[in-house]
Amino acid sequence: MSNSHKLALFGGPKAVPETLPAYNPIGLEELEAAKKVVESTVLSRFVGAACPDFNGGDKVNEFEAACADYFGVKHAITVNSWTSGLIAAVGALGIEPGDEVIVSPWTMCASATAILHWNAIPVFADIDPDTFCIDPKSIEKNISPYTKAIMAVDIFGHPADMDAIREIADRYNLKVISDSAQAPGVFYKGKMAGTLADIGGYSLNYHKHIHTGEGGILVTNDDRFAERLKLIRNHAEAVITGEVVEDLTNMVGYNFRLGEVECAIGLEQLKKLSNAVKSRQRAASRLTDSLQHLNGLTPPIVAKDCTSSFYFYGMIVDFEKLGVTRERIAEALVAEGVEGLSTAYQNLHLLPMYQRKIAFGSKGFPWTSDICHRKVSYDKGICPVAEKYQDSCYLGLFMCMKEYRDEDVDKVVAAFEKVWRNLELLA
Repeated sequence: MSNSHKLALFGGPKAVPETLPAYNPIGLEELEAAKKVVESTVLSRFVGAACPDFNGGDKVNEFEAACADYFGVKHAITVNSWTSGLIAAVGALGIEPGDEVIVSPWTMCASATAILHWNAIPVFADIDPDTFCIDPKSIEKNISPYTKAIMAVDIFGHPADMDAIREIADRYNLKVISDSAQAPGVFYKGKMAGTLADIGGYSLNYHKHIHTGEGGILVTNDDRFAERLKLIRNHAEAVITGEVVEDLTNMVGYNFRLGEVECAIGLEQLKKLSNAVKSRQRAASRLTDSLQHLNGLTPPIVAKDCTSSFYFYGMIVDFEKLGVTRERIAEALVAEGVEGLSTAYQNLHLLPMYQRKIAFGSKGFPWTSDICHRKVSYDKGICPVAEKYQDSCYLGLFMCMKEYRDEDVDKVVAAFEKVWRNLELLA
């Protein structure tokens, strides 16, 4: 074996010899936009009272208007994080304590804790084996008389099957939230992901496609939901003393407000979104074209009439067929210089909080309280596809952390090919 083909794990040269350039969409435009806001001395103009500044300053309103236009919705509402956005979304729907909301286990923890925040009960449905998104068939199996909403997560930047989800929601009179944190600028059958639900939205934190440091954007076409989102964002319980609000459900307000500097940066970032998504799609396509011949490896699948932002590049690998453990292959790939490699994602229902059913206080609230209508299972086995992927066959690349130029993709491909050529040695 020539030295160039020798695995780095065994002393050979790395296939990816240098650290790949970090994803950094911030340029002079953002610097100038932030500088102008700082020079104006108006870093925020929110007031938590019924007044003209209840909805924030000039840049907040300008960014929200630009987002509403870009995503093709009536209302876009900024918040200081997407976790805040999810909490506001669940509250704005009027979810009651003890209500059940169906959600995927294959997502970031905030998708489910936003439900718990309102003392509602997360019910986990399994994922689609091709897209990693929540499976409509599993959603329907998990509907009970207490189900009030579905939270569809566009995981890894691929949209969930919204036609099927909306059909189920309409049939059972349920509301739908689209957690499109990882999927801004992505399309589902010609429409923007995140805009097909009652309330949807996107994350703006540092490794997302729109980067303002922290932040989120809620989107809706419903005037009433938009007003409730704005109230929850900005101290609702104080504001409603000065105006007539008929529905006081969940009008416990917070400071979920985004500042003027972040919104000024967001305006510049929004202009770059399309190119940022296309760049990631080009890199993912190049990866798929080059990796799909590898024995036992299935690259990400993009459903018909959909696009993906490829926030993650999620692969399924038949490690049993290869005769090498996932951990051993991952060790070899990392040694070759592959960055951002993950051997697991999430199975939220198996986290200690759900296994022990302890959230608020030490006595199992809300599960052990009178507001919980039935025993909801979080046992292993309720989401077999998600559990199998987590336990044995998922392998992913955290694409949003790197630029992935063509030459970078080719180096990563070379690392995979090198490892696959040496599977017998690894075994």
